[in-house]
Amino acid sequence: MTIQTAIFGAGCFWGVEETFRKLEGVNSTSVGYSGGELSNPTYKEVCSGLTGHAEVVKIIFNNKITTYNKLLKTFWQSHNPTLLNKQGPDIGTQYRSVIIYMNNTQKREARNSKKEIQQKFNNEVVTEILPFKHFYIAEEYHQQYFNKNGGGSCKI
Repeated sequence: MTIQTAIFGAGCFWGVEETFRKLEGVNSTSVGYSGGELSNPTYKEVCSGLTGHAEVVKIIFNNKITTYNKLLKTFWQSHNPTLLNKQGPDIGTQYRSVIIYMNNTQKREARNSKKEIQQKFNNEVVTEILPFKHFYIAEEYHQQYFNKNGGGSCKI
């Protein structure tokens, strides 16, 4: 399968999307919510911390140009995976470090990469690795926010 999907949460989705959007082999990105139970949540609901969702980036990529493992390396480099429910100034479960896998191959690669990255930290890597259930696209004004607005308040 040449065209694949990856989903990562690493803090505020504006900066995470910008990081992945620029990579060679990435066809498209969209920001949204995943990892929780509430159907079709709004940004306000996700920010309440009551939905269980994280702010995530859905990445559509060409596996002949880039690989899932390369995306995982970018994921680990883009945030501090030892911080629980926090990245930079953003605090809350919606900002947690999470990998949402689409299939067993991604699950295996995500787990292996987490073991490797753990060796580089003294503190525990708290990144969740969860199976894909749903991705709810965020409101339009969040899509490619940095590209449209020339930056923002994210740490990235």
